[in-house]
Amino acid sequence: MGRDPVFLAVAAAVLLVALILALGIGNFAKGGDARKSNKLMQWRIIAQFGAVILIVLFVLMRRGG
Repeated sequence: MGRDPVFLAVAAAVLLVALILALGIGNFAKGGDARKSNKLMQWRIIAQFGAVILIVLFVLMRRGG
């Protein structure tokens, strides 16, 4: 499974979502610019959507569908 390119893409997408989330929470916690936090959270939603699509694709490929 570790060599499956779709699995690696899923792992990268999940890590990207986690990174964006951490940056957004960190900016919010330190009292940073609200617009920047909002923009980071918008990017998180987009990244999450992509990660979910990749996860569904991975599951369908594993099931043979």
